[in-house]
Amino acid sequence: MLALEAAKKKAAYIIILDINEQAGINVCNEIKTAGTDCSFVKVDLASQSSIAEAVENIYAIMPSIDIVINNAGIVIGKLFQDHQNDEIEKTISINLNAPMYLTHKILPGMLKNKGGHIVNVASAAGMAAHPKLSVYAASKWGMIGWSESLRLELEQANAGIRVTTVTPYYINTGMFKGVRSPIIPLLKPEVVAKKIISAIEKNKIFSRMPGLVYAMPFFKGILPQRWFDAIVGKVFGVYGAMNFFEGRQQPEQKNNEIR
Repeated sequence: MLALEAAKKKAAYIIILDINEQAGINVCNEIKTAGTDCSFVKVDLASQSSIAEAVENIYAIMPSIDIVINNAGIVIGKLFQDHQNDEIEKTISINLNAPMYLTHKILPGMLKNKGGHIVNVASAAGMAAHPKLSVYAASKWGMIGWSESLRLELEQANAGIRVTTVTPYYINTGMFKGVRSPIIPLLKPEVVAKKIISAIEKNKIFSRMPGLVYAMPFFKGILPQRWFDAIVGKVFGVYGAMNFFEGRQQPEQKNNEIR
């Protein structure tokens, strides 16, 4: 969805990274139909060596990279005590480590060119606790902390590289199938994609959606924790949203797009 939205904005060239070769090729074909050149690079984002090889393949296609959208993610919705060790490791590897490894490989080229934009798609779950999302939330809290620290480092160095951190609420895709949110509606994927592309165009530091999410840090900072829990958990029903979670049969990696 993000890649197609970028194509509508006349992106010069789009490279899709995915572990699913056929899915990635299908997206590329759609992008080409929209009039933008596209290539697919296969990568296992749980593997450092695969990420390193993918970056080599990217630079073989394009000499420089202007925009990186770190949009990889899996979710395993269950109580923390029910997680297997490999589930914890895979969630952290893909949701947190992979964006850092990939960006670390691409950043030197951006620094050399004195420009670029890094977009890190985290989650509203990285701003407040969510029952049955403990490991996922941990990965997204980590991503927000890393993304913001990276932004400050690049600003202090006057590197000319922008960093945007995206924190959406639940998105209505198969990844969060079964989630119930009585007050805050699930986000439409096409709306999220448009807002992310708009955030890039406007060089926004944060893109939070829906708008209510912008208020979360303020209320979390001023309210006693029990009050915050009561409002978020009982009034808005956020703490019970995962009670009917189904998700996909297998954790699925979302596309990572590089333009």
